[in-house]
Amino acid sequence: MDGLFSVLADAVGASADQIKLISCLLVAYPLGSVFVRVPSSQPGLRHSFNIAVALFFFFPVLKLYQGFFQLLVSILVTYTLAAYDKSARMPWLVFFFVMGHLTINHVIRAIYGLGYETMEITGPQMVLTMKLTTFAWNVWDGRRPATDLDKWQTEKRIIQYPSLLEFLGYSFYFPGILVGPYLDLSEYRSLIHETVFDDDKVKEKTKGDKKLPSGRKRNAYGKMVMGLIYLGIFVVFGGNNNYSTALTPWFMEHQLFVRIFLFQIYGFLERSKYYAIWTLTEGASIVTGLGFTGFNASGQSTWNGAANVKVLEIEFPSNFKVLLDSWNMKTNVWLRECVYKRVTPKGKKPGFRSSMITFFTSAFWHGIASGYYLTFLMGGFITTVARLARNNIRPLLLPAPGQPQSELKEIYDIAGTTLSALILNYSASPFMLLTAKDSFTAWSRLGWYGHIIVFGGLVFFYAGGTSYFKKLQIEAGIVPTGKKPTAN
Repeated sequence: MDGLFSVLADAVGASADQIKLISCLLVAYPLGSVFVRVPSSQPGLRHSFNIAVALFFFFPVLKLYQGFFQLLVSILVTYTLAAYDKSARMPWLVFFFVMGHLTINHVIRAIYGLGYETMEITGPQMVLTMKLTTFAWNVWDGRRPATDLDKWQTEKRIIQYPSLLEFLGYSFYFPGILVGPYLDLSEYRSLIHETVFDDDKVKEKTKGDKKLPSGRKRNAYGKMVMGLIYLGIFVVFGGNNNYSTALTPWFMEHQLFVRIFLFQIYGFLERSKYYAIWTLTEGASIVTGLGFTGFNASGQSTWNGAANVKVLEIEFPSNFKVLLDSWNMKTNVWLRECVYKRVTPKGKKPGFRSSMITFFTSAFWHGIASGYYLTFLMGGFITTVARLARNNIRPLLLPAPGQPQSELKEIYDIAGTTLSALILNYSASPFMLLTAKDSFTAWSRLGWYGHIIVFGGLVFFYAGGTSYFKKLQIEAGIVPTGKKPTAN
């Protein structure tokens, strides 16, 4: 089997491990069709099917024998801790255990200098970390009074503790075990028992004895085609066109504005490999029935629930918040629900402290490379300045109800899209360059434009810009967000 992977790897200029990963994602499509044919009345068989396919991926294909048992240790420790520790510290014990375990493997990866071309256990372990920590919080929420919970916590809380077989099936859900998507136990249960399709509207749209609405395969294989297109773009154009090119003498032969323009292209090509992998695994998940989100206006089924990325919103974002919300979407949910909200004191709103803890948790989850921390540190400041701009400038440009959008609002939107894209490619580069030295070199060759925009904006707003725009809002009769108008 390895011989075939090596031949394919040589043909496309990739590593054998990369070919193995893509092969697993593609094989998951026909296996998904087998999965849906296992009766939902036999949940044990469905759990066993997930485990069996995961074993096939890890053992004969990827040969991650030790890695598989490391995942199993994290799973069993989490299962035991969540079952027997009834205290409020339980979710944090699980969190620090699985994150600590992941970090040890990140350190080992760094010591051996393993690059992206090598498939090892940290990728699947990152996905599992999200699953296990979410599970721990959902169990804890199930033990808390319902009045203390928000909407998400109420919907996801676990009242009935899973059997070990169910928990293993959840942990090893095969379309998402290698690179995601991450899902919580309530989603997994609705998939296994097909309860998401029990709605009368769904039954009206199904044909014959089928329980799953039509359009599932069309959506799934459409994702597969798009994933392969993104993969082709990366293979054909991404080899010598990436952020590392900024470190070469050739890059410095160009004028600054040309270097900045080229950097935007490099950013898209760097992201195309993520678009490929996440779109492929999204399609494979849809084949199993995951991700159903109802019907559109024309009556066709929609399957957006397994998406991890929205490409157009990333490449052409209306603002930075939309951009962040569209990238690695499942991880965003995990960070928001298991970190951002959990580190915020009860009765208080999340602020800069919660944002920075969340960004650093994300960096820590990704690994120990200094580039990760530079990217997420910048992300914290970018989020702050973007929020200031949105709260202070945008209300002044919104048209009155029933009125057309003004030219100034259109200019604001264009500027927001342009700046968001420029800042994305600037701030994300350390994530791929990995080291602080290379990151600072690249930034300096771009004239530090990202720092000028972000920190220039912060200085402007905190040095009087906020007060100035609030004054304009008051003069225009605009009520700031969260404030109630004063009674006359």
